[in-house]
Amino acid sequence: MSTDHFPADPAIEWRTSPAPVPYREALAAQEARTAAIGEGTARELIWQLEHPPVYTAGTSAKPADLVDPRFDVVATGRGGKYTYHGPGQRVTYVLLDLRTRGRDVRRFVHGLEGWVIAALADFGVEAFAVCDRVGIWTKDIDGREAKIGAIGVRVRRWVTMHGLAVNLDPDLQHFGGIVPCGIAQFGVTSLARLGVRLAPEEWDAALHRHGGDFLAALNGQTEE
Repeated sequence: MSTDHFPADPAIEWRTSPAPVPYREALAAQEARTAAIGEGTARELIWQLEHPPVYTAGTSAKPADLVDPRFDVVATGRGGKYTYHGPGQRVTYVLLDLRTRGRDVRRFVHGLEGWVIAALADFGVEAFAVCDRVGIWTKDIDGREAKIGAIGVRVRRWVTMHGLAVNLDPDLQHFGGIVPCGIAQFGVTSLARLGVRLAPEEWDAALHRHGGDFLAALNGQTEE
């Protein structure tokens, strides 16, 4: 595991885990860290990692959307419905104290969306958010809209938890065990499917580059 200051703010720890981290282990670590951030005894954290295959359920998850529970299913407490995490998908957990960053949850979520969209643009992928659909979207190889990134957050006492996940090169068939985010009429894609092959560290570096704009957006210093 490597750790460093977040480039745009030395008060934030940026952590990367080179080996997959079991989801339940990461969830427990987030719980402990958000409690410490809330108490003022730990720095904020941005943590990038991958998980072994797992389905996670948000607070709005419907039993009918769990089509084939072929992997472990974990209730998370975050917003949203079912999603999949696994090798080839880069997860970024964003644990920030909104008491010092604008106290605006909607702006935080929009900031996450903009952060992912800007990073994808570095690799020639045009992505966008849709107001009535959760996540980050792009045009798939067949020209139809498909999800390339998921966003799910929880905010407790103004400290954020969970974050975003972007499909670099996961096994897309693994999404078939659920209705991803409860949206059946659209598919799921990845950078690899779109012809863009990235190592995890290349994606991490793109988020580093755009980190300052993301943090500025939280305080309303840039246009949403």
